[in-house]
Amino acid sequence: MDVNRPANVSFFDFVGGVQLLQGEDTRTAMPVILIGICISGAVGNLLVLLIFIRDFRNGKGSEVKALLASLATTDLVILLLCAPVRAVTYYKQTWTLGSFVCSTTDWFQHSCVVAKTLILASTTRAKHTVLVPNSFSSPTWIHGALVFIWVVSMMLPLPQMLFASLVPHGRDTICVSEMPMCASDFMSLYYKIYPTATFVAPVIFMIAYYTKTLHAAVNHAPCPQHQSKVTLVLLCLSGVLGLTLLPEWGTFTWIRLGYNKPPVGLIIFAQVLLYACSSLSPVILMTMYDDVRQGLVTIWFIATCRGSKHLPKNNNNKKKCPQTEGNGAEVGANDVANAVSGNTEKTIPDVEHFWTGRRNTHVEVEQDPVPWEREEKML
Repeated sequence: MDVNRPANVSFFDFVGGVQLLQGEDTRTAMPVILIGICISGAVGNLLVLLIFIRDFRNGKGSEVKALLASLATTDLVILLLCAPVRAVTYYKQTWTLGSFVCSTTDWFQHSCVVAKTLILASTTRAKHTVLVPNSFSSPTWIHGALVFIWVVSMMLPLPQMLFASLVPHGRDTICVSEMPMCASDFMSLYYKIYPTATFVAPVIFMIAYYTKTLHAAVNHAPCPQHQSKVTLVLLCLSGVLGLTLLPEWGTFTWIRLGYNKPPVGLIIFAQVLLYACSSLSPVILMTMYDDVRQGLVTIWFIATCRGSKHLPKNNNNKKKCPQTEGNGAEVGANDVANAVSGNTEKTIPDVEHFWTGRRNTHVEVEQDPVPWEREEKML
């Protein structure tokens, strides 16, 4: 990376990933790491979305689940639309995706990151109780909050779109962000307020709120089990969000405020942590959130049962799929019924011989114990 900042701009930064890197190791390793994070994170977020959709269809939804589903959708968008752009950039080492993607890639990624933080912050107002089916009065504020969050998230990073442009570099082209000196005073104030309002303040508020709520639920609530577990999950999500996004916001503010450029390794590490944050969220939900963990087990049983339909029908060792609903007695009764039905065609040899002998036995007239019945029939 051998590009110096021009004299007539207040800051100079690459857009869509660091370009003009030297070395084949970085060119090969970074796309592989980003693709691995994208695949694992996309699968996890899709599973979380399927579980939440199933809960809402079964009447087990809540306001927290609705917001967490929106959070999983945002993570899915970041992994599927933003991370591949960085993977291609690190592989090509120059910009090959055109002027439109150059102008919008950092703006769109920052919009998703800000929306993700604000959505998680809005869970502090959400209720953990199950929503009443066919009732739209309780979650109405969620729709309005999500619309407001996305509008604000798309407006605040607009300078990322305004200052991005393509610059020729020899035979190649690079995508950079250049801010002219005439706008340095206003933008210097903006880049101090923007990270504080969209990252620092929400994360501090969430961690403080959930810590206080968890302490109160454990020590003062009459039945703290469910509420404290959900609060602990949200606290962990807030903590992971703050730790993984801190390097990205730190390097972003460092460059925009006109200080010396941070090391390239720190910039790359910050970008990897940003995408790792979107992959860690479903892991936390699957391991700590009871409803998500139970839904994952149910989806596994459903997939296993559907796969067993393709087995041969004459296989006597074929196992029945376990029931996902009902108590233990019902499951045991079903297993017993299946075992009995599987042996209906089998008969004990001694009993079969006994009944066959009884059907073929001819009773002699002399040995008939009730001869008067025979006489009546003859009459």
